[in-house]
Amino acid sequence: MTDVVRISTADRVALLEMRRPPNNFFDEQLLTELADALQEVDDDDSVSAVVLCSDGKHFCAGADLRGVGIAGTRRVYRQAYRIFSGRKPVVAAVQGAAIGGGLGLAMAADFRVAAHGSRLAANFARLGFHQGFGLSVTLPRVVGQQRALELLYTGRSVKGEEAHELGLCDELHDDPRAGAIDFAGRIAASAPLSLPAIRATMRRAQVADVSAALDIEANAQAGLMDTADFAEGISASVEKRTPQFIGK
Repeated sequence: MTDVVRISTADRVALLEMRRPPNNFFDEQLLTELADALQEVDDDDSVSAVVLCSDGKHFCAGADLRGVGIAGTRRVYRQAYRIFSGRKPVVAAVQGAAIGGGLGLAMAADFRVAAHGSRLAANFARLGFHQGFGLSVTLPRVVGQQRALELLYTGRSVKGEEAHELGLCDELHDDPRAGAIDFAGRIAASAPLSLPAIRATMRRAQVADVSAALDIEANAQAGLMDTADFAEGISASVEKRTPQFIGK
């Protein structure tokens, strides 16, 4: 059983599902499988748009990078870059939580359809860590520089309605998967040769900026991995308490 499964293709929309319920934490393997699956649909002339979804309570509650050093982080981000640089439009269906790197994965899509009760957060600072997965680029592009700074500095969670107001998600839906399939279907009704051409033009600068940002983010994360504050942030998160940071 793989972690990413192509469930179906109908009406020129491919459905890719991550299967690590309930939280769908990602690591290098999952991202590699996802990038491979996206490349497969890029090469499939019967597909014009993609829905990225997940099985379980949460879309993606973050990264599982236990024991991963700077070399491992760079390998993870090489796969993240492959996800950003695909050819066909992607709509993410966000149920439950999209946290940390999970938010980064959702932001790699062109659009997000979220549940009303969804929870999105760039919670890195609350863990004593640095943002990753290209959020240094994608977050300010969507919500603006000032709001991105506020979300990154505070690490606070944003619920569905506010996420929609901020632009973190493009639509709210009681069933985000069904909503994402409908959204992708509207895209797939356009000319199949036009879509990848338009996407390449419109995402050219973003993909280039993400490539540079991933390297910077990996270095910043590596510099914080061995700090006492990062250890405290992780412990506090697991124990569901307020972290007590000491600046070391």
